[in-house]
Amino acid sequence: MRIDIFSDVICPWCFIGKRRLERALRERPQGDVEICWRAFQLNPDMPVQGMPRKLYLEAKFGGSERAGQIYETIRQNGEREGIDFRFDLIAQTPNTVRAHRLIRFATALGQGDALVERLFTAYFTEGVDLGDLDRLADLAEEVGLSRGEAAAFLEGNEGLADVLAETRFAYESGINGVPCFIFDRHYALAGAQEPEAFYPLFELVRSEAANRPPAANLA
Repeated sequence: MRIDIFSDVICPWCFIGKRRLERALRERPQGDVEICWRAFQLNPDMPVQGMPRKLYLEAKFGGSERAGQIYETIRQNGEREGIDFRFDLIAQTPNTVRAHRLIRFATALGQGDALVERLFTAYFTEGVDLGDLDRLADLAEEVGLSRGEAAAFLEGNEGLADVLAETRFAYESGINGVPCFIFDRHYALAGAQEPEAFYPLFELVRSEAANRPPAANLA
């Protein structure tokens, strides 16, 4: 089973959604599951250098008071999934293109999921600026990648066109909110759904795979 996940590393609901999918897979094991992380930018017009968190909250929510109400709901949901959101530690809202490029780099080396997890925890529980090249290289090293190779990759432009294309594809396909889970390239589940919401998709994909005619033997 293949699950493509459109998400952004600064989306708290994406972090919660990751945890709920993992819980669903623990409760209803599916055997061989391939997770593919897809780039989605919540703020595609964000300056390369990002912006101070306070200014971001004012622009997006009209101020910290309204943002605080929204984030309290998120904090409570996160707590139920074992996530200790520390929004108070976040000083900078980053442009996430570098982070998405690094995920592609890590995925090619078999560490995509580990890096996504570390990016989420770094940003939401430690306040790490995910737009900072040096900090991203540190996080890559923490999941077992070469810091020097990660830094060199980030200093170039490899993967940039792919990240921008994936974000554009998502918006053009009607994905305007994340997380969005795509099962075997056919069925979508949007939002940080409870584990039970995944079960019917698991069954549908398994059923279709079992009923799919075998590939023709051309030998």
